[in-house]
This record gives sequence, structure tokens and C-alpha cells, in this order.
Amino acid sequence: MLTLRSTRTLTPTGERPALVVIENGRIRAVLPPDAAVDTPITDLGDLALLPGLVDPHVHLNEPGRTHWEGFDTGTRAALAGGLTTLVDMPLNSAPVTTTVANFEQKLAAARGGYLHTNVGFWGGVVPGNAADIEPLIAAGVLGFKAFLTHSGIDDFPNATEADLRAAMPILARHGLPLLVHCELSEDNAAHWAGVDVRSYPHYLASRPKKWEDDAIALLIRLCRETGCRTHIVHLSSADSLPQLAAAKAEGLPLTVETGQHYLFFSAEEISDGATQFKCAPPIREAENRERLWEALGSGLIDFVSTDHSPAPPDLKGLQTGDFSTAWGGIASLQLALPVLWTAAQARGFGLPDLTRWLAEHPAKLAGLAHRKGRIEAGCDADLVVLDPEAAFMVDAAALFHRHPVSPYHGRALRGVVERTYLGGVEAWRRPMVAGASCGQVVLR
Repeated sequence: MLTLRSTRTLTPTGERPALVVIENGRIRAVLPPDAAVDTPITDLGDLALLPGLVDPHVHLNEPGRTHWEGFDTGTRAALAGGLTTLVDMPLNSAPVTTTVANFEQKLAAARGGYLHTNVGFWGGVVPGNAADIEPLIAAGVLGFKAFLTHSGIDDFPNATEADLRAAMPILARHGLPLLVHCELSEDNAAHWAGVDVRSYPHYLASRPKKWEDDAIALLIRLCRETGCRTHIVHLSSADSLPQLAAAKAEGLPLTVETGQHYLFFSAEEISDGATQFKCAPPIREAENRERLWEALGSGLIDFVSTDHSPAPPDLKGLQTGDFSTAWGGIASLQLALPVLWTAAQARGFGLPDLTRWLAEHPAKLAGLAHRKGRIEAGCDADLVVLDPEAAFMVDAAALFHRHPVSPYHGRALRGVVERTYLGGVEAWRRPMVAGASCGQVVLR
């Protein structure tokens, strides 16, 4: 048994002083800070105690592309950043998680590696695999992911409207979500002909908001027709907010996430050739970013996830700066909390908001709300001890992602994870030594 006391405990009813009593890996009780308990108390003082963070949009890339990331490095970075539960996407592993046989290979890799956090899995919807959906559900996937544009790898082709119409009624019967990368793309090879491939404005123009807006309109129609729980991943186009608001007002089972990078950066600050910023959909203008913030604050956007999508430096095109060929993805698991907290605090948001966006609401998407994302009796004792006022400078080389590539390198951030607990066991503690970087960990 273990009891933690903090003057800043983040519970579903808000931030308050409390004792959190832990037994057999779960929270037994949340009590007033002066309550009598039958265990020794670990006093955290004014350090904040948050529920373990949940990220349902992560590409760990194992098996097959472990040289891009892998279970060991990815979950190690997550743990150091206060993320205790991840849900792995069906790509960019090889094979992709579109059949039970492929899923079994992924499970074998996960069991054979060293997981530092809880990990769940999404299945994939691709052309021709509707018959694989129910077997994958029986095998334990938490829901399904589809792309409406090229995914970046040929072994996970984009689904058509017909593919979605075949899959969504099945998911509706089982009450599981369909997560969709919303870009209805056109052939834009001509866009790059004769232009500067290092130009970020050219890259931004190559993936216009209309691609997202049209795809989201399609998903709203299909959600209405099928009743399938539908989740829009990494929203970047603020122009889609009105149609999303109308769909939610209609009562459709529709949820939306955006990513930290869309809330932190703006297109105006990205230099030509800076391919470490390349992602899809792209990071858009500052005015668009602020509209996303307004939607997040109002609850129209449900939560924030990383879309952690790493790749080796050569695939990111760091030497060439070629936006037309560089891999589109940002690695940010270890920085998910401080990046969002830094930007949120500057806009007047507090730790209760952060907890909803990074723990409580993501857990609901993955069907884990009964166990994860809250400091409440009966929930798993996955917890994060945070110094919300501490600041640090990001050093990409000190992060635990497999490759030291990050658009956040050199940025000053606020919010340092001091400890992370998994099932009531301290799994990570920041070394208390002068000059320690925010990347060093002690794992047990």
C-alpha cells in the first residue's frame, strides 16, 4: 500500500489538496489531506499530482520498422514524459495491423520487447479487409484507423467511401470507434514542378484546408448514416470547426482531436528547408492556430494527442530540406505534457484543462475510462508528479526517442515530470542532480 499527499491533486471535480490511497495497483480512496490512514504518507508538497496521461495516437513502428522507433524507446520516452498508456496505430509497422495474423506478430513483438508503459492497439481499415474486422475485434483491438489519402507507406492503402460503408456498420454494432485521417487528396505532383522544394509555403499550399474540410464532411455524412462512433484525428483546419459544431449539436457520435504541434507552432515561423516541422496535415497559420485553441477551450475539440510519428534523420530530409520527399511526422511523446502546458498556461488555461485534454478524454476514446485517466477510487494507480512551474530547454539529444530529431529542440518549456507511477509502483524519477537534463531517467 502507498499513500501520496499533494496540495494540488487533480481529481474529476477539480484541483484540491488530497490524500490518494493506493492498494493492489488501484486507487482505494481519495481523502482530505489530513485524514488518518494506515500507511506511511509520501508528501509531495506543492508538486501537482495528475492522472497518468493517455495518448491514443502513437506510431511505435514495431515490428518491421523498429529502426524508426520501437516499443522500448517509444514507451521509455513516454514514461519520462508522464504518459502511462499508449494506443499504437496499425502502421507504420511491417506488417500493418489489418489481419489477425499480422496483429499476432505485433503482439509477439510487444511481449518480446520491454514495454515501459501500458500499450493497447488499433486495427486498420484498408481496401478489401472488411471480413477481418470482427476477427480483429475478437483478438482485442480497441477500434480501427483509416486513411482517406496515401498513408505514406504502400502497405496501408487509403480506404475509399465504399470501404468505410462496409466497415462502419460493423463497428457500430460493436460500439467501437473509427479513427480517420481526413484528407481527400488530389494528384498534386504538378504542384512541385519547377518550384523550390525547400519552400514551406509551397508545402503548406500542397495540402490545402479544403482536403480536410471535404473529408470531414464525408465522415459526418457516414457517421449520421451508420451511427458509427467516428473520431477525427489531428485536426489542423480551423475551417472545419463550424461543420463539426453542427454535427455535435445534432448529437452525432463524433469526437475530434488535434495535435500539440498545431497548437504550439505556426506556419509563419517555419523556415524553408526546416523539414523537422513536416507533418500531414501541415502546421498552418497563426490565425488558424488560435481558432483551434478557442475550439479546444470550448470543448468542441475533445482532446490533444501527439501523432508521434518518428523516422530516421535521412527520411526526414534534414540534409536536403526537401519538403516534397521528406517523411511527414513529428516525434514528441516525451514532450507532450510540457509543450501543451507551456502553450495552454500562456492562454490562461489551468491544470484541470490539461488533465481533461491529456488523460480523461483520450481514455474515453479508447474505451478505458473505467480504469484510466482519472484520480478516483477504483481507477488504476497510474499517476504523474509534475512541477508545473519548473522550466527547461529542450535538448533533442537528451530525449529517449530513438532519433534526436525534434522541432522543439532549443525551445524553453514549462512543466517537469518528477515521478511517474504505474499501478502504484514508482516507475520513473527525475534525477535530483545539478544540471540534469529533462531526458535522463531511472527506470525500475
